[in-house]
Amino acid sequence: MRKVRMVTTLIGIAAAVVVGLAVATLVGNAVRAGDKAPVVGTAAPDFTLNSQEGKAISLHDFKGKWVVLYFYPKDMTSGCTIEAHNFQRDLAKYDAKNAVILGVSMQDEKSHQEFCAKESLTFKLLADTKKEVSSKYVSVMNLGVAKLSARHTYLIDPSGTVRKVWTEVDVKKHSDEILAALEELEKSPAN
Repeated sequence: MRKVRMVTTLIGIAAAVVVGLAVATLVGNAVRAGDKAPVVGTAAPDFTLNSQEGKAISLHDFKGKWVVLYFYPKDMTSGCTIEAHNFQRDLAKYDAKNAVILGVSMQDEKSHQEFCAKESLTFKLLADTKKEVSSKYVSVMNLGVAKLSARHTYLIDPSGTVRKVWTEVDVKKHSDEILAALEELEKSPAN
């Protein structure tokens, strides 16, 4: 009886280690994906996606403006809601800096429309249902049974050049970090 319990315990520990390694690999892949992201100083890859209103929105539509292109995993989740609320809270500050917010995730227009209605969001959320834009920006988390957009952000200048990339995001502070980066970049001689 004692040997059976010991074997059962060892099997449980081995299973926990295997699961832990699988999760670590998935998280590692999501983090490593950011290492291959479009780099600062290069042209931001153009795209066209539908917004929550079902209208086609292209990155090139915003030439002459700063673009905060943020990828997020899923509508209606706690972290994504906090991040979106903070962008909404600071929208007037972005407007004053000639900046627009574009959120991208793999949910469809209807999901984005419901998220915007529920959370009173007025900026554009774009539906990347074919995962093409998230892939272009190397912002895909492959969870085995599902793929989601990884929480990454690209700050794109008015000429369409990537000026800053965040691959690790604290949703509570992120909008403040982006506003600080915009302030710093506006002061730099290149602008």
